[in-house]
Amino acid sequence: MKAPTMICFLMAVTAAMMVFMGQVPAATAVTCNYMELVPCAGAISSSQAPSGACCGKVREQRPCLCGYLRNPSLRQFVSPAAAQKIASQCGVSIPQC
Repeated sequence: MKAPTMICFLMAVTAAMMVFMGQVPAATAVTCNYMELVPCAGAISSSQAPSGACCGKVREQRPCLCGYLRNPSLRQFVSPAAAQKIASQCGVSIPQC
């Protein structure tokens, strides 16, 4: 990946993760921390399959998923369809929101 493209990509992922964290209240046992989803960056931005680390974080962050999906600012970085695809590939069901 060329340097300017990589910088833009990292900025977009960071912004998306900041949006994740800023709009979601923490669940009782889980802290909704956007930095926890960084292992999913490749799966979010391409057709790459999610890594084991990504799937582990998606499972861990499951209580936060409805808040992430409800956040309109997030849709410019991750579509609900892409989020559903990653969750499905990880064997994680998205809660009924």
